[in-house]
Amino acid sequence: MPLSFDAAIQSFKPQLPLAIGLSGGADSTALLIACAKRWPGQVLAFHVHHGLQAAADGFEAHCRQLCAELNVPLLVSHVDARAAGGQSPEDAARQARYTALESLLEQAAQEDHQQAKPVASVALAQHADDQVETIVLALSRGAGVAGIAAMPKQWERAGVAWHRPLLQVTSADIRGWLKEQGAAWVEDPTNADERYTRNRIRKHVLPALEETFPQFHATFARSAENAAQATELLEELAQMDLATVGTPPSIAALRALSRARQANVLRFWLRLSHRTTPSAAQLGELLDQLAACTTRGHRIHLKAGRGFIERNGGSLDWYN
Repeated sequence: MPLSFDAAIQSFKPQLPLAIGLSGGADSTALLIACAKRWPGQVLAFHVHHGLQAAADGFEAHCRQLCAELNVPLLVSHVDARAAGGQSPEDAARQARYTALESLLEQAAQEDHQQAKPVASVALAQHADDQVETIVLALSRGAGVAGIAAMPKQWERAGVAWHRPLLQVTSADIRGWLKEQGAAWVEDPTNADERYTRNRIRKHVLPALEETFPQFHATFARSAENAAQATELLEELAQMDLATVGTPPSIAALRALSRARQANVLRFWLRLSHRTTPSAAQLGELLDQLAACTTRGHRIHLKAGRGFIERNGGSLDWYN
């Protein structure tokens, strides 16, 4: 069963001081109010102004008013989150947001916000419905276990612990809690725009799941946890295999592995060493070329992620 909002907040035990990613929407507004009341004087807020719509100024104004009422310090970052060629608007906004949040962490460390020590934790307000939407999107794109694992509840980035304490709380429960508090929030007008896949999932798929599988929030969450465990095991195997095949990977050592392990270690190597990820088609073609690579004269030159993989003597190399 999903958790109640109050239960989720009570079970949330971050290191303090805590920064809340505050968009101005219902979810982050509720998270900030609850955390500010639980840890007075130990909470600050980060707001990212994406500059993508006229309503963005209203989001910032709401955040400033809310933080003033709660006596919570607020740091604001204005970013250009427009999508580049071939990039989805959602991905562009997400990447800009995380980059801005990391910059705000650095700014918070430099400024005096009456904190006894630098920010130790950051909390984001994604909830159970967001998690289901992420899983459905991943399945629709043919994702592997890493995609089905969806959003982690906790991770480390930029030397700080990041949390999503509301992943087991439904959107309806969060809004119900806000109404009980008599608290206001800002509705993002783009949430009703069905040009965005997530909005179509929210409007059409989630109600159908609710009707057919009333416990879908809990069962999807278990699937995400199982996929996360499988992802962790695959990463441990990739670390062991990379130690064997070397960096850059030896073609002969790669060929000694099964095709599945070749794919796993190559994805890991490209992500770890070159911060890029090949598509399924690119990786499949590379594996086919490895299978055919039985002579010294066999040439490999293939697109892989943001660059190219080519044969360099007895090893594979990547460049952009």
